[in-house]
Amino acid sequence: MTEQKYKCHTCHIVIGESDLIGGNCPKCESNFALKPMCENDTLACEHDIVDGLAYCPECGEPCCPECGCHDVSQISRVTGYLQEVSGWNAGKQQELKDRHRVNIPEDA
Repeated sequence: MTEQKYKCHTCHIVIGESDLIGGNCPKCESNFALKPMCENDTLACEHDIVDGLAYCPECGEPCCPECGCHDVSQISRVTGYLQEVSGWNAGKQQELKDRHRVNIPEDA
């Protein structure tokens, strides 16, 4: 059986289950930012900004549509201003996942 790995979303390091100190990150000592790491996570994203949203088929978390990295920030325009999606409640985040996007050709 392989060891569960965790990713600290505060200091962005990967931690093995045996390296956890009382459930906290050994580098930044945060415990609320540790999440079990998905097998599809590529760990590092080289893309600054990408257009579009993607969700991991394995865990359902947001990921980069280009490389699959799970360490992303989603920003969406709501009522005229930009806001980070992580600050939304669970219902609003699910509504964003359920939206169907359509590309309409310019000559139509």
